[in-house]
Amino acid sequence: MSIDISFKIGGEAGQGLQTIGYILAKSMARGGLCVFTNQDNESRIRGGHNFYQIRISNNKVENLTEEIHVIIALDKKTIIEHKDELVKNGVIIFDGDKISVTDFDENLLNVPFERIAKEKADSTKMANSVAIGAAISLVGYDFDLLESVLKDEFDSKGAEISDKNIQASRAGFNYVSENGIDKFPYRIKKIGDSQDFIFLNGNEAIASAALLSGCKFVSAYPMSPSTSIQQFFASKMKDYCVVFEQAEDEISAINMIIGASFAGARSMTATSGGGFSLMVEGLSLAGMTETPIVIVICERPGPATGFPTRTEQGELEFAIYAGHGEFPRAVFAPGNVEQAFYLTSKAFNLAEKYQIPVIILSDQYLADSYFTTEKFDTSSIKVDRGEFFTESQVKKFGAYKRHLITESGISPRLFPGQKLGLVVTDSDEHTEDGHITELADVKINNVNKRFRKLELLKKDIGTPFVYGSKDADTLLIGWGSTYGALKEATKILNDQGSNVKMLHLNEIWPFPVEAVSNELKILDNSISVESNSTGQMAHLIRAETGIEVNKKILRFDGRPLTPQYILREFWKGR
Repeated sequence: MSIDISFKIGGEAGQGLQTIGYILAKSMARGGLCVFTNQDNESRIRGGHNFYQIRISNNKVENLTEEIHVIIALDKKTIIEHKDELVKNGVIIFDGDKISVTDFDENLLNVPFERIAKEKADSTKMANSVAIGAAISLVGYDFDLLESVLKDEFDSKGAEISDKNIQASRAGFNYVSENGIDKFPYRIKKIGDSQDFIFLNGNEAIASAALLSGCKFVSAYPMSPSTSIQQFFASKMKDYCVVFEQAEDEISAINMIIGASFAGARSMTATSGGGFSLMVEGLSLAGMTETPIVIVICERPGPATGFPTRTEQGELEFAIYAGHGEFPRAVFAPGNVEQAFYLTSKAFNLAEKYQIPVIILSDQYLADSYFTTEKFDTSSIKVDRGEFFTESQVKKFGAYKRHLITESGISPRLFPGQKLGLVVTDSDEHTEDGHITELADVKINNVNKRFRKLELLKKDIGTPFVYGSKDADTLLIGWGSTYGALKEATKILNDQGSNVKMLHLNEIWPFPVEAVSNELKILDNSISVESNSTGQMAHLIRAETGIEVNKKILRFDGRPLTPQYILREFWKGR
């Protein structure tokens, strides 16, 4: 049986949508199913209209779809806003005691959440658990799997709270079994064991990889959607001997990680575009002093505060070009949790190997979306701390030179306090031993030295991912979190008889000129698919390859790209 079913839970902020969505999704994942979730929140503590969407399949899913099979409506606005998204025979579950829906004729299922919770668990606070049980029952799923998740989530609050939530969910499950819609066509069943899979979001993948890669110091100022990375490290301080410092602002955060890295600790900060704006002077300091750091930018729509809880890909060119003066860097943009995990590990290694800043460019969509994925191969995580000064080099040069001019451009490191030499650097241009200078020839030599590293770095940049028809006449180009939607759109187009190929970039800078040029030269028609208003990847391709992308499919309303959106735009004007 093929499974591809989507739930949407809608209501106001403060009604517990995330809890319903997460427990429902985790229950499905526990049955061996592939799950993808994403949330759409207004920037407010209470009120407004929020929703949480879950897609469940027996095949891997890495993006949303616009086709909804079950809506759990916690308020009337959810019904009004989303009823037209229901597929044929889809159902809206709602509490008829709280919501009047006499003016709708959709397929409605009235489940009195609060009344059942009061009767069966002696508390209306358990109404959301009733809703979860009702949804599980509607699609014919195993209640035991839901019960196991409820125990995991609520046991920490005490046995009584856990038992009451389970009782409420069981009551909701039984109510729909007895009063539900006959022969609901969209069914979900357990297909395997979840032990080979993990369920996590993009920020958790990045934070986990940083921890496993030897990151010992994180300093940051809270800014959505990056904050959960900071929370992760704050929760691991005692168990993993790491340090998290909540800085007073982003300027302090980047300067702290530069100091920690200079002292010998692998260091990282995480922020969004507005916070990165404040970090740019520090970024240049890292470039000048050749101090390895990792910066995670979780993009959200701007300018200024923009849509602070929604998604966009508006900072690609900012990440590549930010900073006063010229210095090498690397920029990665993972497309899913696997890429987020492995690219984060690579970011730390390249930062230290080449003594440069490395930027990981994520966004709200990837940061907050949960994926089921195969367990990561942690044995593949290798720590490469780069080249270090040796005792024989001390004897050869007579003293340690932090910025020694070398053929590769890489100066072997020492950390302050080591016996082999005194470590000196300067934010001004400096001599090989790190002292300030204004000599023109030294400036030229240092600039050339720093950029010799870039030529070597290019060899460590992976090739873009290619997927689709070998005989394609059209190339769809994407980067970062567009990966899942673009891949599914490519498959749909080819299944419909088109000849389309997808090119996805996740290791973006230094730009893989040859690989991208080769793909573009084969085809006459190319389309850049991006979540921004200007087509920043298309600009970058033209600048780096000299080839003009023919068309752009752009979305910049703060909502993620979907396969359906891409298909609609693809066929416009054809």
